[in-house]
Amino acid sequence: MSGLPADHFSVTHGKLVVSVPRDIFKGSGAVIDEKKAASFREIQKSRYPWLSDNSLDVLMETARRTMVDILDEETNGRSLSKELESQGRIEDAIRHLTEHLEKDPGNADTWYALGEMLCRAGRAEEGYKAFARGRELF
Repeated sequence: MSGLPADHFSVTHGKLVVSVPRDIFKGSGAVIDEKKAASFREIQKSRYPWLSDNSLDVLMETARRTMVDILDEETNGRSLSKELESQGRIEDAIRHLTEHLEKDPGNADTWYALGEMLCRAGRAEEGYKAFARGRELF
């Protein structure tokens, strides 16, 4: 969808393209604010009465995943790495941050996030090196 406001993004559901407001997510992550999401769902039901509750569930999950990707891009990998770590997938989170740093090695915040994650994974020496690299970039 072209011409979307900056506070919206689009998702597709089959051939349907829907504009999703970013404010249906709370905090700095992709956590759905159920109250705002209920209003959004009602608007979608009124616009597209053929959408079932299940279709709206799928649409909301697609929107959540898209928001994760958007936040990940905006934070140079830090958003998705936090989600991976919260799922107990710390090595995947470390790998994800490392891949982002290969593309943008000048991002001090991502180096610092990598250092924290490496330390939590018991890899303190590597973590301290990542911290040091981040400090060099400030």
